[in-house]
Amino acid sequence: MMPAVPSPETSVEGARASDRRHATSMRVQAEAWESTAMHMDDHRPRRRTRPGLGLLACLPAMALVTAAASAALGLLGSPHADAGEPRSKVILNGKLVQVTFNDGDSFRVLAGDMQGAKARLSGYNTLESYGPVHQWGTWTEKELYVMAKMATYHARKGVWECETDGATDTYGRMLVWCPDLAEDLVRRGMAHVLTVGDEPGDPKLVEAQREAIEARRGLWSHGVPDFILTSLHSAEEDSDGSGTYNRLVSTEDGHSVKWKHQNRYVECSKVCHMIHDVDAATIDEVAKALREDSAVATIVEPLDDQALRKVVSDFARFRHVDREVAKDDRDALTRHLQGYAAAGRFGNGQPEPGACMVHIDFKRRFGTGRAACLK
Repeated sequence: MMPAVPSPETSVEGARASDRRHATSMRVQAEAWESTAMHMDDHRPRRRTRPGLGLLACLPAMALVTAAASAALGLLGSPHADAGEPRSKVILNGKLVQVTFNDGDSFRVLAGDMQGAKARLSGYNTLESYGPVHQWGTWTEKELYVMAKMATYHARKGVWECETDGATDTYGRMLVWCPDLAEDLVRRGMAHVLTVGDEPGDPKLVEAQREAIEARRGLWSHGVPDFILTSLHSAEEDSDGSGTYNRLVSTEDGHSVKWKHQNRYVECSKVCHMIHDVDAATIDEVAKALREDSAVATIVEPLDDQALRKVVSDFARFRHVDREVAKDDRDALTRHLQGYAAAGRFGNGQPEPGACMVHIDFKRRFGTGRAACLK
């Protein structure tokens, strides 16, 4: 939300004063929520797979979380919320500047030499905060929406040291590195490590995420998918013929994978990254066949047996070819392995959903024209 322009009208000032009192109350509730969210699942068995009925064991705590966070969400969405919450300060390239955090990983500069600049914070990602669109494990979309909003709140309440060299992302946003904020959000389980390529995330952030997963904090309380689905793009969005993909981010080290497809998604449809269960013997058999397959000999030849087996294992489970294979060869090998899958070489078991996301076109995420499932 854009910050409001100050007005001298007494009625507006009165509304703002009321909002500030409301904001103080919400801060107290949100801090209680944060403490609860950090520790509510410490008693649970620590495992990486879906937690089954674990959610039932903490319904009283979840009720407290939902109540406090819902009140905070009410503030964030109120007509006068800009008067009470969004204005924060960061130290950007050594200068204290006023900003407004749009969510936990982006802000807009409100004053100074960079006034008006939109910033994307690098190294990590928070969930989408425009609506309840993420789901995995036993989390509901609404619960993860609360987590996204609380990441925004946590970013707003601190004063963080940040730096930028002025480089921008594909959306024209200035890339900014705020190491303390990034580590704090990741360690609390309010964000996850992200890079936009093959490289792993910052080692400190990766370690902080491992700790958060082990402790079952925040996002990881009710399941840890192998990949988080962070963006969806329907086929009609491909305006230049370069193809369409959804972004998957590894929860192990933060590297990204492009899930390429030609699907057209209906508004508010739920799209899931499907996980296939394939036994070790089948993977070994396919790896052996691939090694002997002349059609992909030039792609497979540089891979040692261990790397080849990982390529086959990853495709068997996730239906994509990852960074072990050169970028220019991934599409060709993916198509070839898809032929293996169609022929039943990986078995015929039914896949299960990993991370899911609800598709909403960018133009339908905000304002009065929002999609029905966001209202």
